[in-house]
Amino acid sequence: MKIKSLLLTAALPLTLTLAACSGGANPDVSARQDVMKDWKDAMGVMGGMAEAPDTFDLAKFQENAQFLAESANKPWAHFSDKNELGGATDAIWSNPDEFKAETENFQKVTAELNTVAQNATTLDEILPALKPVGDSCQSCHEDFKKPND
Repeated sequence: MKIKSLLLTAALPLTLTLAACSGGANPDVSARQDVMKDWKDAMGVMGGMAEAPDTFDLAKFQENAQFLAESANKPWAHFSDKNELGGATDAIWSNPDEFKAETENFQKVTAELNTVAQNATTLDEILPALKPVGDSCQSCHEDFKKPND
């Protein structure tokens, strides 16, 4: 019985988190959150290799870098309805020029990472191009994402 309670206690927050991330019934919120979840997964793979260089797999890194670069323009059109915030803040609509600059920077740094990764042979060659991508994610989230979402 104690194990069952522990499992339920652990599963409930995960279930609530997944429900909160689903974006509800709004297809725009769901679409942008789905892309960003995939970005988070890709960054997790590449970041994991950066933290544990012995796990470096060039082909896998290149695949994830290419995915980021190719999808870097996808979610922005899904921020059209300011009444459908999802995990976003009002700042997206009240500071549209700043938001646009953040999205353009993300597209730029992911393209640069992809170019470096596709031409690299070692992790050391790639790492300087990975940091700006993480910095871009963090910068945008600081101003345009609700905390704890």
